[in-house]
Amino acid sequence: MPRLALVAAEFNRPLLDAMVAAATAEAAALGATITHTVRVPGSYEAPLVVSRLLARADVDAAVVLGYIERGETLHGEVMGHVTHRAIVDQSLHHGKPVGFGVIGPGATVEQAELRKDSYARAAVRAALRSLEALTALEPPRRRGPRSRARKR
Repeated sequence: MPRLALVAAEFNRPLLDAMVAAATAEAAALGATITHTVRVPGSYEAPLVVSRLLARADVDAAVVLGYIERGETLHGEVMGHVTHRAIVDQSLHHGKPVGFGVIGPGATVEQAELRKDSYARAAVRAALRSLEALTALEPPRRRGPRSRARKR
């Protein structure tokens, strides 16, 4: 049974609570277990927590949920790019997938409400499908007695 860690922002708590519920339901429906649920202030704070969770032996993959709203400046866009890149870097560093369910940057509250369920569920599916792909790429394990050492 795949073991997922869930990292969710606290920003816009009602929206993110609904996303956590949808992600949890999707994981259960797909036979995965959420071993850790960690809340962070916002999406920007997620990469460090994701890194710590991916380093754990009891975590096979992670899911990040957040919302970066449309603002009057490009702050959200910059934050979104930096956050996304940092999370991808952690996934590559630890060799474990991360499903990215962050709405935005630049989404309105109305757009986020429409997307909350689908983004959360898609992030879980992405993490699990990537985990399946990685598992399929692992070399087969030897069965039976170890082969003799080569003679020189």
